[in-house]
Amino acid sequence: MIHQTHYTDSFPAREGTRDMTATRHRTWHLLGNILKFHAFSAETGGRYALVEALSAPGAGAPPNRHAGEDEAFYILEGEYAFMVDGDMRRARAGDYVRVPDGALHAFTCVSETPGRMLIINAPGTVHDRFFTEAGEPLPEGATDFPAPKGAPDIPALVAIADRAGVRIEVPAPA
Repeated sequence: MIHQTHYTDSFPAREGTRDMTATRHRTWHLLGNILKFHAFSAETGGRYALVEALSAPGAGAPPNRHAGEDEAFYILEGEYAFMVDGDMRRARAGDYVRVPDGALHAFTCVSETPGRMLIINAPGTVHDRFFTEAGEPLPEGATDFPAPKGAPDIPALVAIADRAGVRIEVPAPA
């Protein structure tokens, strides 16, 4: 289950800023992952984005890299297989996986039930753009995976990724 975020801000807004929480859609589906933005980069002064991901068994992210953005995963439920610059490792609830800026990485949910994790991207602008442009908007609070609509459109996904600053490593045809 994806937890609902209740936005509170006990600090007054800085002059010239606006509250992004009321205007941005927060829940997206991409490649078998339901992504709930708890904080967009613009909401953190451009320092990070915080996303909660619910991953269907067998779902994940293809091998990719992004310059200028660190990424970290904290596993809340389930088990994931990660590849970071060729090193493979399993991560379970309570484990943390760091992906350095520019490192080739991928993950797959290897649980029999959906896995859940927090993803932190710093500064987060690359992932804000990629997830929201490539993803399918879901009703806020959605936790049910949408029915598959066929194979993903890989060329379109790669084009969106390129525009956002993500390089997806597509295997050469056999």
